[in-house]
Amino acid sequence: MTVIGTQTDSDRRLLSFQNYEEYLDSLVTPVDICYLKSNKTARQLAELGYRCTGETLSEESFYRRLRIVRDLLFPVHRHYELTSEFVSPVGMLMKELALRERANRLRTLSTIIFIRSFITKLQFEESAYIDFYDRLKSENWLPYYQGEKKLSPLKRDLAYYHWRMGKTCLNETRNYVPIIDSKRGLLFKNIHDRQVITVDPTAASPGVQTTRVRIHCPFYEHVILYDHVIRSKITYDN
Repeated sequence: MTVIGTQTDSDRRLLSFQNYEEYLDSLVTPVDICYLKSNKTARQLAELGYRCTGETLSEESFYRRLRIVRDLLFPVHRHYELTSEFVSPVGMLMKELALRERANRLRTLSTIIFIRSFITKLQFEESAYIDFYDRLKSENWLPYYQGEKKLSPLKRDLAYYHWRMGKTCLNETRNYVPIIDSKRGLLFKNIHDRQVITVDPTAASPGVQTTRVRIHCPFYEHVILYDHVIRSKITYDN
């Protein structure tokens, strides 16, 4: 019978060694040094297995098993966790956002989601420009990816518009500052690299290092993704 964890428990002893040479030295006895007159030769004999009744690790096996036991006992904290990592996203929008989640969390890509949604029960329409990263940090996205919850415009989003009431809300987010330009209309300035994203659909380009793509998803009336590649170094927040 194999007991799970036995190997890991055994390899804990490797944590006491800084390197492979120290491991070999632990197998060498004072008698070996007395007769051989050389630490190097004594290590070579130990490496060949002559000074150990059990398994003598090769250099490659030593570092591999040391790395494994360190990772298990002292796991490295990741500054991000992918909500979509073990989920099969429901709907084209969630599939596209799942592909972008890692890059957004790493802050190498910044995605703005334009979404227009019709609320059937209340008979009104609302739309918003959503800072994907901002919403990732403030909400649990598992229900969205699983199709249990619909992504809806919020008044605290980058830009929100209530079509029946004609109400507009503009908010600064973790990545953008909204700007109203007299000629170009609504713009979003990235606070990290100072690049401006143009959301006017008639504009030739949405901006430098920015692409615009229309997503067709039956759950939403209208969806556009603006993907902006961030070139400046970003300090990660919690």
